[in-house]
Amino acid sequence: MTGWSRRRLLGAALVAAIAPLASALPPLSSPARAAGAWPFRRGVNTWPWFALTREFPAPRTDYDWPPFQSQRPVPTPADLARLRASGLDFIRLPVDPGPFLAADAGQRADLMAMLSAAVEAALSADLGVIVNIQANGAIQANGATHYWNPDRMYSSTAAPEFARYQVFVGEVAGMLADMAPGRIALEPVNEPPQDCSSGLWPKVQAALLSAARVSARKLPLLATGGCGSMVRGLAALDPAPLAAFEPILFTFHFYEPYLFSHQGAPWMREPVYRALNNVPWPASAGTLERTLASVRTRMAQDSERSNEAKKAAYAETEKVLKVYFDAQPDRRFIDRYLKQVSDWAQTHRIARERIIMGEFGALRTDARYTAAPNPDRARYIGDVRQSAEAFGFPWAFWDLFDGMGMMDDTTRALDPAMVEALGLRMPRA
Repeated sequence: MTGWSRRRLLGAALVAAIAPLASALPPLSSPARAAGAWPFRRGVNTWPWFALTREFPAPRTDYDWPPFQSQRPVPTPADLARLRASGLDFIRLPVDPGPFLAADAGQRADLMAMLSAAVEAALSADLGVIVNIQANGAIQANGATHYWNPDRMYSSTAAPEFARYQVFVGEVAGMLADMAPGRIALEPVNEPPQDCSSGLWPKVQAALLSAARVSARKLPLLATGGCGSMVRGLAALDPAPLAAFEPILFTFHFYEPYLFSHQGAPWMREPVYRALNNVPWPASAGTLERTLASVRTRMAQDSERSNEAKKAAYAETEKVLKVYFDAQPDRRFIDRYLKQVSDWAQTHRIARERIIMGEFGALRTDARYTAAPNPDRARYIGDVRQSAEAFGFPWAFWDLFDGMGMMDDTTRALDPAMVEALGLRMPRA
């Protein structure tokens, strides 16, 4: 615990008033980090440690207490120790800001203490920590919350709750500032929804980085591009204005091709994903006919959609799968995508170890989901991981738990196939 006090919590509210001054601060030099001494190389996301909330329905905007679902899987100290023993060196810790912003002063102090304790637990296991304020994301479903959602919090600097979100970013930065210098970083937003070409996201990001930098002069901060942090979002980002906020790291997410990584995902809006399954990786490991047969079987089991809706979905599925099999994606497909990030880094003279692939993964087939064949999933994860490492990018696998996870929610057993695909080792029992 870091002694996070209510006095310090309330004092952080000054951030909103002084944040614009951060742009006038001189750039911070970081010779050790310039030499590539960052502690983040191989990591895993630890959702839903501070997610899966108990929000009251509209018109209320608050949460039940405690605000997080009690049955959600949370890593224990023993789990964290085994992650470190497997060869991972950091965790990315997604934190839903809604409960913090909706809480009264006493509850908020308690939540900050809980977050501080989680960071300390990871540090005690010799793991670095990237704290990610994650108000959106399909799996978390927080983007669909009726009040504390990205649109209200950071769609622009004029968003209804942007000022409160900005203060919270400053509060978290202040809490992390002195905990373990060099081993912790802060990522103020997850997957910003603004378009790549939008002028809104750079302004929002600068305002949030300003708030963090006022509270923590030396804390590494993660910047990203629009378009949900996809490769093209980072490629469109001009990093020059971000030099005022050094030390800065950069991040992007990778789930391409979504037809593989998100097959069978019930949270996807496009109708093709719901019944999509048995899509192979690489594409040459299967055939269009076999995959379509699996889709038809899955659709026949769907009693919630009308025959007309299923017919339309199948026609669209057939069309996109034909494109997939005609393209024959494999490791070279991934390399071409990640080369865009490498080219961006070269253009802007950014060391590749400063660019973290903050999420990548694929949904598995298990008792809850009918999705990718597990051997294909392992091949895909292995290809993405190896491609990132070949380009020199650190990475954080999505996820520790649930259908994209590497650890069983109940038994806490690590998935040997995922451990191997990630180039890790099975820790001793």
